[in-house]
Amino acid sequence: MTTRISRDDLAARIAADIPEGSYVNLGIGAPTLVANFLPADQEIILHTENGLLGMGQAPEPDRIDPDLINAGKQPVTAQPGAAYFHHADSFAMMRGGHLDVCVLGAFQVSQGGDLANWSTGAPGAIPAVGGAMDLAIGAKQVFVMTDLLTKQGESKLVAECTYPLTGVGCVTRVYTDHAVFDVTESGFRVRELFGDNTLEGLEELTGLTLEDRP
Repeated sequence: MTTRISRDDLAARIAADIPEGSYVNLGIGAPTLVANFLPADQEIILHTENGLLGMGQAPEPDRIDPDLINAGKQPVTAQPGAAYFHHADSFAMMRGGHLDVCVLGAFQVSQGGDLANWSTGAPGAIPAVGGAMDLAIGAKQVFVMTDLLTKQGESKLVAECTYPLTGVGCVTRVYTDHAVFDVTESGFRVRELFGDNTLEGLEELTGLTLEDRP
């Protein structure tokens, strides 16, 4: 029985939903994989908050430039026409509503669209907010890429977040290894199921009442 898809397959699924001509920021971690699946025949401009517009996919091992990295310190490539700029200018783009889409990871997403992704609040936990708060409030659409369940089997989709919030009511859509969910005024609506997942099965896993696909 197949109930999960791989990180690469999920990244490809997200890439397919990004409209041509979009300005996009990919968060640290799994979201950076989306860059490797963007269609070559479409112009989609990638932004990274450490000061690059026109970021490309990950380079081949023999083509790594140690001075060319993303915000997660991973080596990247630059597309023809790419621009480099000051950190302050980069954050002005983020806060000023100039990004069409950002893709972020998450610890929790509430059914009201609240996002928690920078700290679990546990004693001794190292906070890692980066530019997530700025992206969450500044991007026109916030896509979340995450596993549906934690390693302990707990749902990352929740009625209310119990971890410190990154943003309130900011999430547009959640892409998980089990299914894709839209955030609506009445909660999560299943947009697409992967493998053998069912609405009833997802309700059991999440403990939430979910809307079926339209």
